[in-house]
Formats: sequence, C-alpha cells, structure tokens
Amino acid sequence: MFPALETERKQETLPDPYEDFMYRHLQYYGYFKAQKGSLPNSATHQHVQKNNPHYLLNVSFGERNDLIPDTLQKEKLLYSLMLSSPLLRSRQLLFDELDQVNPRLREPRELFAFFSSKGTLQAPRWPIECEVIKESIHHIEWVPPQPEYFYQPTGNEKVPEIVGEEKGTVVYHLNPVPTEGSYFTSSRVGGKQGIIKELAVTLEGPEDDTLLFESRFESGNLQKAVQVDTYEYELTLRTDLYTNKHTQWFYFRVQNTRKDVTYRFTIVNLLKPKSLYTVGMKPLMYSQLDANIYNIGWRREGNEIKYYKNNTDNGQQSFYCLTWTIQFPHDQDTCFFAHFYPYTYTDLQCYLLSVAKNPIQSQFCKLRTLCRSLAGNTVYLLTITNPSPTPHEAAAKKAVVLSARVHPGESNASWIMKGFLDFILSNSPDAQLLRDIFVFKVVPMLNPDGVIVGNYRCSLAGRDLNRHYKTILKESFPCIWHTRNMIKRLLEEREVLLYCDFHGHSRKNNIFLYGCNNNDRKYWLHERVFPLMLSKNAPDKFSFHSCNFKVQKCKEGTGRVVMWRMGILNSYTMESTFSGSTLGSKRNIHFTIEDLKSLGYHVCDTLLDFCDPDKTKFTQCLAELKELLQQEIHKKFNECGEEVNLEGSWSDISLSDIESSTSGSDSSLSDGLPVHLLNIVDELNQKMMSKKKKKKPLQTRKQRNELHQKNKLMPEFKLTEDASDRAELAPTLQKQSTFYKTLENFRSSAMKNEKLSLSELNGGERSTSMDSKMTLILRKNKEKMQSKRPGFTPSCPQRGSTDSSQESAPESSQNFLCSFRPAPLENVVEQPELTISPCKLHCASRCPQASVGQR
Repeated sequence: MFPALETERKQETLPDPYEDFMYRHLQYYGYFKAQKGSLPNSATHQHVQKNNPHYLLNVSFGERNDLIPDTLQKEKLLYSLMLSSPLLRSRQLLFDELDQVNPRLREPRELFAFFSSKGTLQAPRWPIECEVIKESIHHIEWVPPQPEYFYQPTGNEKVPEIVGEEKGTVVYHLNPVPTEGSYFTSSRVGGKQGIIKELAVTLEGPEDDTLLFESRFESGNLQKAVQVDTYEYELTLRTDLYTNKHTQWFYFRVQNTRKDVTYRFTIVNLLKPKSLYTVGMKPLMYSQLDANIYNIGWRREGNEIKYYKNNTDNGQQSFYCLTWTIQFPHDQDTCFFAHFYPYTYTDLQCYLLSVAKNPIQSQFCKLRTLCRSLAGNTVYLLTITNPSPTPHEAAAKKAVVLSARVHPGESNASWIMKGFLDFILSNSPDAQLLRDIFVFKVVPMLNPDGVIVGNYRCSLAGRDLNRHYKTILKESFPCIWHTRNMIKRLLEEREVLLYCDFHGHSRKNNIFLYGCNNNDRKYWLHERVFPLMLSKNAPDKFSFHSCNFKVQKCKEGTGRVVMWRMGILNSYTMESTFSGSTLGSKRNIHFTIEDLKSLGYHVCDTLLDFCDPDKTKFTQCLAELKELLQQEIHKKFNECGEEVNLEGSWSDISLSDIESSTSGSDSSLSDGLPVHLLNIVDELNQKMMSKKKKKKPLQTRKQRNELHQKNKLMPEFKLTEDASDRAELAPTLQKQSTFYKTLENFRSSAMKNEKLSLSELNGGERSTSMDSKMTLILRKNKEKMQSKRPGFTPSCPQRGSTDSSQESAPESSQNFLCSFRPAPLENVVEQPELTISPCKLHCASRCPQASVGQR
C-alpha cells in the first residue's frame, strides 16, 4: 500500500554509526527491543505526511489501523513517537513545522550570531531594571507625496506655564530609572523579571477621553505624563540610563484619541539651549489606522510650536521646554510621536536577515560578529567586496570603513547607512565597480544597547562612546574598542582610503562633514576634496560651507580624530540634520527617509569621482578649494580691520586659526570615566608600564664600537679581578703574560725617571717589581669597578704630552697613584671622553687634579 516504505524495507544500506549507537543505547535501557536492522534510517525518515508521528498516532488508534500492516511500520511508529516526545527528544535535532525530525544538527550556540534557517531574530537584551511590554512595534516606510515645509512661527505662539504633578494628574509614570552613581550590572531578554505593571490610568468608561501613554518598547523614551487640563499634557523624558542628562530623543505611544480635538503636549526637561524647533522643525506623528487603511506612515505634524526656557529653577541646571498642538485624524486611534524617524535594533536585524537569505548578495557580503555589547547584544560587521581573480589583486584593494549609531538617538544615521547598503549591495554597474576596487567594512550599529533602551547619546556604561575611542577598557567599551582594533588590523593589511562615522545634528540644518586638517604640505587641502565633491553631487542636501576641519582638544577621543591619527587621511564625521534643507530646490523642506537614503547613494557616487584615474575633477576641486580659502582669509582679516597680501606664501597660514569651533553644547564635553572604572584603568596602566622594558638604545656607531671593545676586554679584567682574591696571586698573574706586559710597559714609560722619588715614597723600603705591577693592576681593576658609580673617574696620563709646565716627576707620580681616589661630590666636573683601545686605556685629555669624578 506504501511503495516507498516497501522500497525502503528492501533497500540495503550501510550501517550508520549514529544509528548503531542509538540502537545499542535504546536497547540497553529497554526502550527498543526489535531487531537492529529494523531501526529506521534518519537519512530517509522524511517521506510523505503519513509518516508524520501525529498522523500515525491518530490513525493507529482508530478505524484506520489496518493502514499499518506489518511490524516494521509499527516499530517506525514507536520510534517516531519517541522522537516526538518532549522527554526523549534530542535538543540537537531540528524539527519542521509538522514536527518531523530533520537530519541536520543545530549550529553551536554563541559561535556566530548568524540567523537561523528559520529566520528567527536574536531577541534584544535589556538591563534588568527596565520593564518591557510584550507587544512588538513595527512601522511602515512611506514617502509623503507633498513636501513637508518648515513651521513658520507667527510670534503669537502660546508659552504654557509649567504646572507639574502638584496641580495636575499623573497618568503615566515609569519606575525610577538608574541615574548617575549607579552602573550597569546585568541584562536579560525581556528586561525586568516579573509581571509588567499597568502604568496607564484606568478608563472610567467610553466617555473618558484621557490619553493612555506607553514607552516601554524598543527605543521608546518617556518617563512621565501629567494631565494638566482636559486635552493638555506635560511630558518628562527619561535621561540616558546611568546618567542624569541627555534628554533629547523622545518616542512614545498614545491611545484613546479623539478626532477634531486640539491637544497640547509640552516636554518640560530638555537640556539644550538651542534647537532646530526654533527654526521650523516639526515633530513626527504616526497613525496606526492611517497605516493600516491608507498605507500612510510617519509625517510631520504640529502647530504653535515653541521652544523656550523653563522658568522653573531647581538650582542645578536650566531646563528648556518644547510645546506643540496636534489634532488626531481618527477616534480611538493608536498614534506615535517621535523626535525623528525611528530605526531600531530589530529593524537592523530584519534587514540583515534579508541580506543573509539573498543568494546573490550573500556571495559578496559577509556578515560577522564584531563583538558583543555590554548587555550581550550582537554588534554586526559587514565585509562587502567582490571576489578577486588573484590574491595579488585582492591584496591591492583599498578599504573604506563606515559606521553609524554610536549615538543611539541619532536615527538619521541609520537611514543614511541603509541607503548606502541598498546601493552597494545592488546589481548597479557602479556598485559592482565599487565592490571590484574596494573592500568595505561596515558597522551599521555601534551602540545597540543605547538604541534598544531609548538613550540619546550614551551606552550602558553611562558615557558618550564617541569620546572614548582611545580607551583601554575592552570590557567596559567593547563596541568601540573592537572597532578601533579592527581598523588597526585593517591598516596593517591594506590602505584605508576613507573612514566615515554617520551622526545626526540637533542645531544645524542640511548635511555636512567634520574632517581633520592635514599638516603635510604634500597633501595640503586634500582632506577637503571629498566633501566638496559630495556637495556637488548633492547640492540641495549637502552644505560644504557648514563643513569644519578643525581638530579640537575636546574631540581627541572621537572616532574621526583617532582614526586620523592612526594614519587615515580622509577621516570624517558625517552630520545629518534632524530637520531639513536650506539649499536649492529643497529649501525650507523637511528631510524624508528617502532623502537620507539617497545620501547613501551619493556617498558611493562621490567615491567613484574621488578615485577616478582621470584626475581632472580632483585637480579642479583643489583649485576651487584654494580660491575659497583665499576668500575666507580675506574675510577673517577684514573682520579684524587688517589688510593682508596673499601674493606670497599665503598657504603657510594655519587653517585651524581660520576655522571656528565645532563645539557649542555640553555634548562635546567628555564626562570622564565612571567612578567604578577609575581603579581598573590605573591597574591596566600599571600592567602596561611594567611590561615595557627600559632599554637605552645606542645612538652612534662610536658607542657600539666602545661596547664591543669593552666586551672584548672584559674576560681579561674578570680573570684579574678573580685572581686578586686568591693566595696564589703572583703565579696566576704570570700566566697572563701578554696582558701584564702591556700594563708593565705602560707603567715603565710613566715612571722611567722617578726611581728616587719612588724610594722616598716607600720609606726607603725595597719593593719588588712584581709588587708594583700587582698594586697597579689591582688599582686599575678597582678603578674599573668604581668608574660605574657617580663620583668616580679614572685618570690616565696624556699620551705624547710635552707640556713644559707640568709638575715635577715625583709630584706627577703621586698624582698618578692618587688618581684612583674618589672625588668629592662638590668638586665633580665634566670629564673628557674615554676612548678604549685594544691594547691600552687613554683619556682624551689629562686631568691635572687627582680628585676628579663624574656624576
């Protein structure tokens, strides 16, 4: 009745080692008592649905039991039932939707953070202090058909007085979050354990029009909502976790809306004195009903927009308020508000999953794990390049490094990165050419922890990662430590043509770059060519005049400056506005998602222009840059009321003196390290210092020759020194005839005419020549040992001296013998250089005094 099963029964196959082991294992424990050959082969276990254990289970106990005619099928049934049992099922085997066993084994856990064959995503890990709702939030991408213009202030905007929870009603309030002084300890999927509390107020009936707030989802940020009037709410944002500042990013949900009613929202604890909301920026709103019915996504909404200083003074820092009014499009709708288009960690994983599943893109885009974040979330690294025909061509490729979202609240960086990836992974001829000539290293989300929890600027370390690229704390700042290390290894393999870190800017419109002035006159102004080319390719979005190339001390820890000091000439930070453009056809219009994604394409297009073998464009840009610089210099001097002649060496003027600072807010300042990390840094620094060997290098060939001669004479001096401690000193000294002969000749020439004085010096006693030679040698050796100490210097008679003003022979002899005495420290003077000869020791000049030393 089942030909497939009959064929399997008759087919002879080689025994499988795994099945042989399982047969013995099951038989030993009494679970399997049939013949060994009747055990089903796992490689041919899947046939038709009737082999499904659940199907066999249903028919075996009903009227259709005759479908299992023989013992083999019954044994197959028992075996399948054992595999489907949750108690006996192996955790290493994979099961399909019908619960049939799959012969493939599970991949080892934590080996790589690749996506499984079923397409399951890695669930985000949250700090254990954070409550997280179970709902998954997803938004559609949509481009408004009409331009979204800036809000034009009328001057009559209302400035609401801050009431606070004393006079209002708290309708939403998160539990206290960890602030400055506390630090991250552990994380888990889903955040805080236990039942999620219902923080929203309970509606009293269908007529109750109180809004229901929620922000406990990925990238959400809202700490408290206070109802101060029927349709008016004061909102408080949550600071970055483990800090007491950085309130800029907001993203929250409201439910129970009413149509054609004007609501007012006021955020009361913003920290930046300047904001794009003062020059026409509008908040973003998303209607769930509009998305489901009309396929409409995020859009700019709001009226009576006002950004102003909060008059409430807590004595520590000033707060600023953002207020706006809104009318919801539907009754009983679910709406979201955000500072900018959200792009979450889950959004990134969904995108990377689509790339990994694409059979074409996965050939030239390799997905790897760069590291794990502080909370254990994966930091992905993409390597994009076409295979090279030969190893030589592969090694000749230059590299381009791109990264984004080191600041989690700057979601515009992710949209630019997405546009770049969309183009570079496409089948466009330009994209294929770029993959042929470059190796792209891409880190699409440097700070996944901050993105998940809804931070604006910091990681879970409570610090701005873009101020700690020089860190040695691998465990506390893993994302940027591994990024820097990856680029360092990449520089050892090949030239890195360009590094660019994508950011968002909260005080300026348009898109622009921050670079680093090059001090090498050979490459003067070369770092400005790429930004100028980009401004020509995207004239209505990119502003070259907003670019800045000054390297400030407070920016030394940024990725841009650190990579520049590592040797990457074209090292940039790309700043994209949260608002829109003031240029060309897009003047006074908000940027959309497509505008930001198009800039990713323009980056690729500019790379082709920048590396064009025909240097015409490059040369033209350099000439234009010089002209622009001359104009800027004239402008600066005119502002100072001075005249300048640029006919001469005007290019020697420091570019840093011409440009203004890129700072302007507290975000540029580093907070230093948290207290609990200071001791760790001290310990690491001490270990690094102890590993460094203090070796004084030889600087000249003369010093190397002197060292060689010292090492050559050292054995002879060593033998003499050892012999001085023995009783049989004289016979031992006689064995060193050559060395002693040299010293004897030296002393004889020095004391040739001093026999009488020597007799008087020794008190008339008779001294043998051996005693004199021994005394001289011992003192010479003593001088050799003492010369290494401060305050002792050997002194020898000058060779070939004919100075008639020298002292008498007896006095000279006395000075010669006394020259081995230590010199008083107060009389130490600089001594002449000591020259070592293979046969004798000479001084470059003779010292008239015996007590001369060297410090």
